[in-house]
Amino acid sequence: MLEIGIYTFADVAPQRPDLAGQRLRNLVEEMERADQVGLDVFAVGEHHRPDYAVSSPAVALAAGAARSKRIRLSSAVTVLSSDDPVRVFQQFATLDGLSNGRAEIMAGRGSFIESYPLFGYDLDDYDALFAEKLDLLMKLREQEHITWSGALRPSLSNAGIYPRPEQKKLPVWIAVGGTPQSVVRAASLDLPMALAIIGGDPRRFEPFFGLYRDAHKKAGHDPKSIQLSLNVHGFVAETTEQAKDIYHAGHTEVMNRIGRERGWPPQGREHFEAAAGPNGNLVVGDPDRVAKRIVELYRLFGNTRFLIQMAIGTVPHDAQLKAITLLGTEVVPRVRAALEKNP
Repeated sequence: MLEIGIYTFADVAPQRPDLAGQRLRNLVEEMERADQVGLDVFAVGEHHRPDYAVSSPAVALAAGAARSKRIRLSSAVTVLSSDDPVRVFQQFATLDGLSNGRAEIMAGRGSFIESYPLFGYDLDDYDALFAEKLDLLMKLREQEHITWSGALRPSLSNAGIYPRPEQKKLPVWIAVGGTPQSVVRAASLDLPMALAIIGGDPRRFEPFFGLYRDAHKKAGHDPKSIQLSLNVHGFVAETTEQAKDIYHAGHTEVMNRIGRERGWPPQGREHFEAAAGPNGNLVVGDPDRVAKRIVELYRLFGNTRFLIQMAIGTVPHDAQLKAITLLGTEVVPRVRAALEKNP
């Protein structure tokens, strides 16, 4: 079954970081609504900037755990390179207990670099930090007492790690941004992979899923264990024009703001319309259009999970709640029916 859910970074207007508290309260309401309408996953990302409200996903997700019953609660992502694997494991094991076994970690190196100097890490160790800390995190899942040594973190000698999670093995996903080495690492470790597409024709990313399957097979893992998430930007409303009108301004403002930092060309309405078109990266429209696009992408990628980021920039909270409701009550049934008819 294809899991469908939401991921968010809890955006706030960068000139109004004082509104972070309200955004966090809205976020908890969004998690509650997603659970009520039957979505499978709600994922919250980590950033350390004025334009995002969440720097500690486990805390935000714990608030959502108290207001939900069945939805899986994931980070999106936990910046493992600049965090401590022991604390990450403990925090999500705590979340797992509070949620009765619904916690997941989505680990990555992060799309921004603010956390590295903030916590005293050298960007020259960007790759080595992630590899070493992922190794430790994997061992923490397996052992209550651990002896471990590395080059960039103090060693552990028969250290007890508590609490233990409710689930037998705390799920860990690897988030990748499109580098073959990251894809192969996730596959070789038999870890689920999440691929985010934020620009361009999605078809050009399909080879990464093929690379994952090939590397997974070469490593000798059971193909039935493969879990792949496709993470995209998008929005759903009663009509396609409404969805575009609500989503365009916030999405374009964010992409241009980040683009100025990274040297991307500016975007406007014409670019947005193209991205929301038949071969674009944005999944925007009425419930029928969004459902058909999810099915099309599933046929292309063979993914087991589909996450959509609908709160980019300052999307009004009431529109976001309505979009979550439509996703759960209108889009998901259409997708399920299409896949049951033609798996």
